[in-house]
Amino acid sequence: MRVGVTSPVVTALPGFFGPWEPAAGIAELGAIAEAADRLGFDHLTCSEHVAVPVPIAAERGGRYWDPLATLGYLAARTTRIRLATQVLVLGYHHPLEIAKRYGTLDLVSGGRLVLGLGVGSIEEEFDLLGADYAARGAIADDALPALRAALSTRTPVYDGPRYSFSDVVVEPHASQDRVPFWIGGHTARSLRRAREHGDGWVPFGLPRDRLRGMLAQAALPDGFEVVLGAGRPVDPLGEPDRTVEALERTIAAGATVVNVHVAATTADHYVEQLAALASLADLTPQEEK
Repeated sequence: MRVGVTSPVVTALPGFFGPWEPAAGIAELGAIAEAADRLGFDHLTCSEHVAVPVPIAAERGGRYWDPLATLGYLAARTTRIRLATQVLVLGYHHPLEIAKRYGTLDLVSGGRLVLGLGVGSIEEEFDLLGADYAARGAIADDALPALRAALSTRTPVYDGPRYSFSDVVVEPHASQDRVPFWIGGHTARSLRRAREHGDGWVPFGLPRDRLRGMLAQAALPDGFEVVLGAGRPVDPLGEPDRTVEALERTIAAGATVVNVHVAATTADHYVEQLAALASLADLTPQEEK
């Protein structure tokens, strides 16, 4: 079983944000990242929003640490665990911007980047940033192959309907020959994008029956990753049976990688919970790899 950690502290999603997190900072997050790395977890996440309108923040939370700065710091505190954006909004960036910034992150982390990418969903945020909300799907469909062409090469070449470049140098660039792309979304179109341009799919907001049906009808490439959340925060120490059930239920729904939120009362308690979760999921600690 492969289990990733939806990083605490960096987002404040109502219902998932612990009472200890508002006062926590980079020191607590760094210690948690080191523990997750040591215990054999697959990845840590960090999401992107730039400026969330106040009414929407009441529903989705208003705290979103910048993923590039956050994951860059965590790269220096860890050695093995993957670093996943979940997700970057493609319409907010030129593909060459992502290639340079996150290619550099892949380089300095020793090839541990996973790029979670999505079309975006907050129209007001698009408007604030001068991005085109109505065309976000078409933009993503061109941005994905453009980013693939640019991310792992010094002199990228691409010619598409919206993005075109050649005779340029992007240095440094990603050290992985193929950085994994996890495409976020909840529609058949997002799964199509993931199959055509990505290496995994991160669906959200879908009933399990609907999710299983969509996956059953799709011809998934070899090695394709389906990254599913385990639901409400798990409590491995207090509710080990329910925690195992949540993991197994998520695998049964089609997950190849399970994302978990972890319930805790302090940062130290969070680390203890991670150790218990690693044991329940039979993860392999770093020193045994």
